[in-house]
Amino acid sequence: MAASHGQLRWQCRRGMRELDELLCRYLDCDYGSSAAAEKAAFQGLLQLPDPDVAGYLLQQRTPPPELAIVIQRILKRTGS
Repeated sequence: MAASHGQLRWQCRRGMRELDELLCRYLDCDYGSSAAAEKAAFQGLLQLPDPDVAGYLLQQRTPPPELAIVIQRILKRTGS
C-alpha cells in the first residue's frame, strides 16, 4: 500500500532542519512526477535511521546503488 502525501511528509520530519528541508522540498517539488522506482527509493530512504540519511544527504557517505538516483535528485535542488 502506497503511503499518502501526508504520511510521507510526516516521515520527512527528521528533527534536523537541514534534512527536513531537503526531504520536504523533494516531496513537494519532485516526488509526484518521479518514476515508480524513484518513489520506492525515496520511501526506502525515509525508513533509514537519521545518521544514514544525514550521511547520504550531507555527502559524507556513499549511498547504496538503489538510493543513488533519489539522493542525486534531492541534492540537485540544492546545487550540491
